[in-house]
Amino acid sequence: MFKSGIGQDSHRFEEDGSHKPLIIGGVHIPGCPGLLGNSDADVVLHALTNAISGISGRNILGKISDEMCLRQGITDSRAYLAQALESLGNYRISHVSIAIEGRRPRFEPIIAKMQESLANLLALQPSDIGITATTGEGLTAFGRGEGLQAFVIVSAECIIKKHSR
Repeated sequence: MFKSGIGQDSHRFEEDGSHKPLIIGGVHIPGCPGLLGNSDADVVLHALTNAISGISGRNILGKISDEMCLRQGITDSRAYLAQALESLGNYRISHVSIAIEGRRPRFEPIIAKMQESLANLLALQPSDIGITATTGEGLTAFGRGEGLQAFVIVSAECIIKKHSR
């Protein structure tokens, strides 16, 4: 049996000159301000976490992540993703497709690093993770460089077969 989930997230950039690092897909990207949010505001990991929640039915971003971030001080989005992965039960992620919209940073040189980072987090091969990026021709705030938006589709398969009677 197969399931799929879709997730979305978006964050505005911090002011230029901010010391908060930009982290996307678990990768630190120099030369750009970080994203505004209580956590590291990693839009890719947040969208991925939401997509997994679409499969498991357990929302991580919200009450659970607020508890982790605001009460326990956990701002690394990889921890939220780990919570989502634990909620999958008998399902295993087999493929991830990511679409990012933003004018900055330039994504082409960092896509391979992001695939490697995500593959390590998800126990997949980098080839199981597709990442595309667009400026959207500047039609949205993201395409104008005000922030980043990510959409993620996750495919998962049941690893324990149910026996029919």
